[in-house]
Amino acid sequence: MGSLSIWHWLIVLAIALLLFGRGKIPELMGDVAKGIKSFKKGMNDDEETSTQTTSRTVEHKADETK
Repeated sequence: MGSLSIWHWLIVLAIALLLFGRGKIPELMGDVAKGIKSFKKGMNDDEETSTQTTSRTVEHKADETK
């Protein structure tokens, strides 16, 4: 009762094909892949900017007047 057999998966697949059409599913998966690539690129850009900003240090020397 709790597990799905191969027939259940075939029926779900057939319904998905009827709803989305044959060409729509690869298009959706391509959009998902583009989204993942954009997300990874954004994460890499954020890491690069954070390392650039943290690598800068400002040294302050006090004036010694005697």
